[in-house]
Amino acid sequence: MGHILAEIARHIGAEVRGDEGCIIYGLAPLERATAGELGYFSGGERYRKYLSDTRASAVILSAQNAPHCTVAALIVTDPELAYARAATLLTAQPKRHGIHPTAWVSPQAHVDASVWIGPKCVVEADAVLGPHVDLGPGCVVEAGASIGADSRLMAQVTVCHGTIIGQRVLIHPGAVIGSDGFGLANDQGVWVKIPQLGRARIGDDVEIGANTTIDRGALDDTVIAEGVKLDNQIQVAHNVHIGAHTAIAGCVGIAGSARIGQRCRIGGGVGIAGHLEIADDVTVTGMSLVSKSIRKAGVYSSSVPAEPVAVWNKQLARLRRLELLQQRLNALEATPEKRMSNTKKKGVT
Repeated sequence: MGHILAEIARHIGAEVRGDEGCIIYGLAPLERATAGELGYFSGGERYRKYLSDTRASAVILSAQNAPHCTVAALIVTDPELAYARAATLLTAQPKRHGIHPTAWVSPQAHVDASVWIGPKCVVEADAVLGPHVDLGPGCVVEAGASIGADSRLMAQVTVCHGTIIGQRVLIHPGAVIGSDGFGLANDQGVWVKIPQLGRARIGDDVEIGANTTIDRGALDDTVIAEGVKLDNQIQVAHNVHIGAHTAIAGCVGIAGSARIGQRCRIGGGVGIAGHLEIADDVTVTGMSLVSKSIRKAGVYSSSVPAEPVAVWNKQLARLRRLELLQQRLNALEATPEKRMSNTKKKGVT
């Protein structure tokens, strides 16, 4: 289904230059776009040649780049943001409803008539599915879980018992929400499981990546606040709290009871220790280890860049000698001559 350019302009807040009645059916890179497609240009000399040669029907760009565009233009302040909104409009899927014949839905489940429940899904007793919830194939919604309006679960998502999911949440394939936290007590070398009695609570407009796992709380709830964006293969342990509009890249591990503030950005592969706090508006660069609380906004790193193996071996050898070198330094500072020198520096006679 196509959209006229004027409609797209209203949706993204753009000024139209050129034929506002042309119809847009899809999106494409500038160099490959053809009639009926929309491209975007965010700047940079490397791609400017594609802007002047494009065969797209229209291009999203900034006012400063508009003179270089030879087709219709949607002029905006932030082309990338405008492109995201235009792409959302142009790729929106029509709502579907019904229950696939291979799905099983408990008679005690509370399911809105507008819901779609796909092939081989399971919806247990006392589960609640709000208006226009969409369950992809193989999803499981356990007893007492609830999913808010317009949320979509892709294939093979598991929502464990008692989990609360807000509205307009998107969960990608294989994610598990509300599984037991890793709670164990030790009885003379034997591990005894601690029942995990809390829930997982997911706010509105959250996105959760493929194969990401979010554990339920031990007593209190694990909380993912509104607007949080989680990438693929992230581990969120029990009782973690992630503040609103924080974005976390793939393969991050967050240990139990950590609290992450609002609007944070956590790079890929970061490890976050348990029971610490990260302030609002903190950025942690990829592959860093956060082992203590971060109290102030800013950018933090702890990575060791890769080195050629010969250089790394030398550095490691020196690292192993640090204790010996410290002992030698302490011994030198303890000599009478050194003590006298230090005394003179302090002005003592």
